[in-house]
Amino acid sequence: MKKRILFLAPYPQGEAPSQRFRFEQYYGYLKAEGFEIHFQSFWDRQAWQILYCPGNWGAKFFGLLRGFLRRLSLLWRARRYNFVFVHRELTPVGPPVLEWWISRVLKKKLIYDFDDAIWLPNTSKQNRMVAFIKWHSKVKNICRYAHKVSVGNDYLAEFARQWNPAVVTIPTTIDTDYHRPVAQKNMASDTIILGWTGTHSTLPYLKIIAPILWQLAEKYNIQVRVICNVAPDFELPALDFVQWSKEREIEDLQAIDIGLMPLIDDAWAKGKCGFKALQYMALEIPPVVSPVGVNTQIVAHGQRGFCAHTAEDWYHYLEQLIREPDLRLKLGQAGRSFVEKHYSVRANQMSVVRLFA
Repeated sequence: MKKRILFLAPYPQGEAPSQRFRFEQYYGYLKAEGFEIHFQSFWDRQAWQILYCPGNWGAKFFGLLRGFLRRLSLLWRARRYNFVFVHRELTPVGPPVLEWWISRVLKKKLIYDFDDAIWLPNTSKQNRMVAFIKWHSKVKNICRYAHKVSVGNDYLAEFARQWNPAVVTIPTTIDTDYHRPVAQKNMASDTIILGWTGTHSTLPYLKIIAPILWQLAEKYNIQVRVICNVAPDFELPALDFVQWSKEREIEDLQAIDIGLMPLIDDAWAKGKCGFKALQYMALEIPPVVSPVGVNTQIVAHGQRGFCAHTAEDWYHYLEQLIREPDLRLKLGQAGRSFVEKHYSVRANQMSVVRLFA
């Protein structure tokens, strides 16, 4: 008889990067190992369409209500499963009552997964109305309830081990069969494309290096490509805003010559899993990153890209890559090889399967 896994996550399937690259891309491997997979999100597609848009408070409230009703069905439904995998949280507000019920009352093996320092308040413009009832302290309680905790890096693992010894570090990974570099990139193009990809929540980080990009634009023929669900609300030189599209995401990324990943060195950013850098590297795009958290391990300064500590560093390393196409090619190829070996779905598939042992 097949063992059954119920995946529970905040957003509809196939939409949120953290869900796609933490567990959804492993469904095929789990099914091949004999597991039966089921999924439920808190937010449905109707609510997801307007969740991070301004206003629409009535529609968001009813979306929240529908989400709680779906989660209440778990009080009975969850008993049918061998494992219940919870990504980040079961409900966006309030205490972890359902997680407690599944673990302590239904006695199910709860696998708890997160890829950000979600025990810390991190309020954006879009969620500040509900920030005061987010209940960030529930993360440590869900860790206590869990059979195992899966996290994306050692910083997150250190936090989780305070509350549960069964912690497994599984990096956020790239499907290198899907993320493939363009067959023949024109390294001698007159215009060099500096690119950034992410969501509205990380877009403010790009503003940190906007003055550097303006300085470079005075001297070099560059274009700044921003791939995001919202356009930047700050000025960038030769901005090429690309609305993020799941169907075009690889094609849109492949046009980039140099990847950007600036961060602020704070507790929240230390919990990040370096996913932007990994995406660039999988496509043989050399990244320039802030040396925060796992970025230094992933990029390895000078081997697969550059770590920029200061504004002067950002200018220097971006200028070097703009001027040296051979260096872009060399670092890009080294990055792709590193991702295939350590951060690919193929390299980590058995670690995910063993979570359900």
